[in-house]
Amino acid sequence: MADVTDVNRGVSGGANRGVNSGVIGGVNRGSAGANLPVLRGHNAALVLDLLRTAGEGGISRLELAERTGLTPQAVSKITARLRAEGMAAEAGRRASTGGKPRTVLRLVPSAAHAVGLHLDRDELTAVLVDLAGTPVAVRRVPFDLGAGAERVIEAAAVQVDAVRAAAVRSGTVRGDAVRGDAVRGDAVRGGAGRTRVDSLQAGLGVGAPFGVGEPLGVGEPLGVGVAMPGPLDHVTGVPRRVTGFPQWDGFPLREALAARLQLPVVLDKDTNAAALGLAPRGPGDSFVYLHLGTGLGAGLVLGGTLHRGARTGAGEFGHQVIQLDGPLCECGNRGCIEALCLAAVARGDLAEAARVLGAGAANLVGLLDIDRVLLGGRTIAAHEERFVRGVGAVVAERARGTGIPVAAAEGGAHPVAEGAAQLVLAPVFRHRRGAELG
Repeated sequence: MADVTDVNRGVSGGANRGVNSGVIGGVNRGSAGANLPVLRGHNAALVLDLLRTAGEGGISRLELAERTGLTPQAVSKITARLRAEGMAAEAGRRASTGGKPRTVLRLVPSAAHAVGLHLDRDELTAVLVDLAGTPVAVRRVPFDLGAGAERVIEAAAVQVDAVRAAAVRSGTVRGDAVRGDAVRGDAVRGGAGRTRVDSLQAGLGVGAPFGVGEPLGVGEPLGVGVAMPGPLDHVTGVPRRVTGFPQWDGFPLREALAARLQLPVVLDKDTNAAALGLAPRGPGDSFVYLHLGTGLGAGLVLGGTLHRGARTGAGEFGHQVIQLDGPLCECGNRGCIEALCLAAVARGDLAEAARVLGAGAANLVGLLDIDRVLLGGRTIAAHEERFVRGVGAVVAERARGTGIPVAAAEGGAHPVAEGAAQLVLAPVFRHRRGAELG
């Protein structure tokens, strides 16, 4: 029997209790449900995940039972609770092969939201997404990652407030949901609709991994996902010697942001966040996402699992040395792919930049036997066709006839920030998927 101890067990750490500790990983690594009261949160997460993937067309209770392995009675209880709490709604009726037509249910995306932050070296992007992962508000502002911890944290907090306020103005989120000091009282904490978010964090099993000290108010984000350049430690939420910004080494950024925002926070590398957001979008269990912007890095999904490495050190793609005694890189080494690629971009030699990037991509294909290569980041977006063609040509030449596709990453306009929000949403929908990808 699966170990269920961690499902409803908090982990100490205030507003961040257990967010990055992997407590969701101890529950039934398969996708089948379990008819035990202690797994109520796990089973509801499975049902929610199926409601989400069914889309607007919905899914019937019978199909939910068949696909989760739960009894029809268990599914009825879960879906009744989800409907009562505003998480699910009827999506019409479907003809049955016998008996009365089946009622189909769908997810209500606006029932809850998450914030994603991309802390780039020179720009901050904040997005508020609904349960379906659709952005409902976006902010992008100039930013200096080297301005010092206090100013960076304050800038992040301002943009979290701003993106939430934008959602209020658009009518996406109720006005009493913004956490500012003027509305942190009973209007937020004691509202009639509070049960819905309480259930997401507790009754649906999210209370254990997110473990906030007090329940969130109506419409408040489930948490804030933060993505930034590495290296960093995803488990502890602490940056290491970020390339170009070594002053971040050892600073408890996740804890500091959680204290300032009074929300759960999860921290990961920008490339990992983007890969997480891309993982459900396309075919193939193994791919690499190469991000070229102010730096160069990789997000790796291997066998359907986001691969961070034991110390979140995997994916430091830009600091492979491919030219011995080459130009000095900001990491301290010489001849790194990042230094060579960024130098080519700076002098306008996009063909050379694509050739260098392609050489690194081909190395990954040969080393990891991945299914596809996805390209993203500001520099790629500005010259998408040239990079896809150039990188693809090098990979094709060196991949020895295996036909590995190279393409621009699909998805939203802000893949890193949207992926950061997925770091928060992944555990809501399925404990297994949350453990593997989030």
